Amino acid sequence: MEIISLAIIGLLIVISPGADFVLVLKNSINSGRRAGLLTACGISLAIGVHISYSMLGIGYLISQSETLFTFIKYAGAGYLIYLGVRSIQTANDKMQKIENNYVEAKPTQYLIQGFLCNMLNPKTMLFFISLFSQLISSDTTTNNYVLLYGLYIAILHGVWFSIVSMIFTSKALQDHLSRIKKRINQACGVGLLSFGVALVFKS
Repeated sequence: MEIISLAIIGLLIVISPGADFVLVLKNSINSGRRAGLLTACGISLAIGVHISYSMLGIGYLISQSETLFTFIKYAGAGYLIYLGVRSIQTANDKMQKIENNYVEAKPTQYLIQGFLCNMLNPKTMLFFISLFSQLISSDTTTNNYVLLYGLYIAILHGVWFSIVSMIFTSKALQDHLSRIKKRINQACGVGLLSFGVALVFKS
């Protein structure tokens, strides 16, 4: 694959709306910019894990083990459903000011949420297995470039979701968001719940 094509594929994968986007949005409007940025960092770290097992060949083992993949599939679905239900249950109209850099829970909680949301997503797993299986070869030099590409995707995830968090916690949007925060919360909860249920029934 050409470098430009790979770069575009990586960009499209990152900006495509999914559970990661919903989680970053939910944490940002609920707990402030810092929570959103920590969630973005967690997602980026999870990408690093996907790259690692793909490079080491563990991805092949997962793709060949139906039992292991099924376990990961349902674990990921269960986690998304849990996040969705919690978001719906705790939805409220209160909007914290971004100047306070408010974080409701321990900062590491948002990092872990972002990490697990991405790490347990079988769609992300299958993407890296399929993509890297086309790129990895016995040539050490080639694999060095593949590793750099993986780093590019990980950084791209962190940057993109950090931008999302910063946009939705900007002062320009605060007044408007404060009027619709509860509905956004509920919509995010339904979105996460839907992603989780879809994974359960997806063959």
